[in-house]
Amino acid sequence: MSSLYIHVPFCRTKCPYCDFFSVTGQSSELTSYPERLLQQLSLAPNRERLQTPLTTVFFGGGTPSLLSPTAVATILNALETWPGIVSQAEISLEANPGTVNLENLLGYRAAGINRLSLGIQSLHAGFLERLGRSHSPEEATAAFRQARQAGFTNLSCDLMFGLPGQRRKDLMKDLEALLRLEPEHLSCYGLTVEEATPFYHLHRAGGLPLPEEETYRELYLSIQDRLLAAGYTHYEISNYARPGHACRHNLTYWRRQAYLGIGAGAHSFFPVGWGERWSVPPDLAAYAMQLERGEDPALMLESFDRRGAMAETLYLGLRTAEGVAEEAFIRHFGEGVMAAFPAAVARCGKHLALQDGYWRMDLAGWLIYDHLIEAFL
Repeated sequence: MSSLYIHVPFCRTKCPYCDFFSVTGQSSELTSYPERLLQQLSLAPNRERLQTPLTTVFFGGGTPSLLSPTAVATILNALETWPGIVSQAEISLEANPGTVNLENLLGYRAAGINRLSLGIQSLHAGFLERLGRSHSPEEATAAFRQARQAGFTNLSCDLMFGLPGQRRKDLMKDLEALLRLEPEHLSCYGLTVEEATPFYHLHRAGGLPLPEEETYRELYLSIQDRLLAAGYTHYEISNYARPGHACRHNLTYWRRQAYLGIGAGAHSFFPVGWGERWSVPPDLAAYAMQLERGEDPALMLESFDRRGAMAETLYLGLRTAEGVAEEAFIRHFGEGVMAAFPAAVARCGKHLALQDGYWRMDLAGWLIYDHLIEAFL
């Protein structure tokens, strides 16, 4: 295994659309959290699973930029000692624009962070307010420019579309403003309403109108056309990158490769048998208590059988432009995609094809991905 995910479940405020585990107002917990992370990493099961130097490290959240540069440096220095980090590793940190400035960005860069993902979402004050974001458009732009000043040459920006009341011209104005900043990577997500979030209840009550299917399609294709024209590669359903800047850590997930997740709310995948998925319960108090007892807080979430492993390989791999290699699929599972899922392949029709040895979904298929992929699951 060579990838490590570190979940930092702390936020200043909770966004109404977010269903990731995070807490607010826990400054004392945040201070002791780096030590907890290293305690979890040092447990015997994890020492057995991490057998090679790390090629990717990803601080996700939550709001990882609430960790001080000193705390990030402490964690990365420990990782350098064991299990080690390769010289060209991708080391990412997610940051909210309102939580960074030139001083702490210089600190993160000095600590070893070499890829920064800025949760900008929009550069329109009204839409930021509706999304519950605490930063302004000016703060977002300033954070990007300060990151460049701090020496970051691999910057990613999040852009959200399909917002209530958003028109194509609103989205394109945001997109053009981001392109003027020249990020190496863009993650462009349609707003989704997840259960147990304030937006879910608001939507059910009729207070959160979402775009019609045709409007969503228009917005998605507009992003695709503009970013391809600007020289970006559309390498995953929601992700675009300049050549050589695809997120290597996220490709680990989509290729169904092993990774360890540490921190309350983190997930891991191990290639044991047909694969095992583990998770750390989203409970900070229980997390600390188990670590104090020297216990691994992670629990097995799912153990895959052969059929489930085949289905998940396709579910993850077909999200990418790379697709799923037929030869590798046969080598691993003993039969090809068509032989294993004839009805599902037929249901996808022209949207799924075997080309140059890879199964790939076309752009129109990505637009209805959840509908098409159900047939494999």
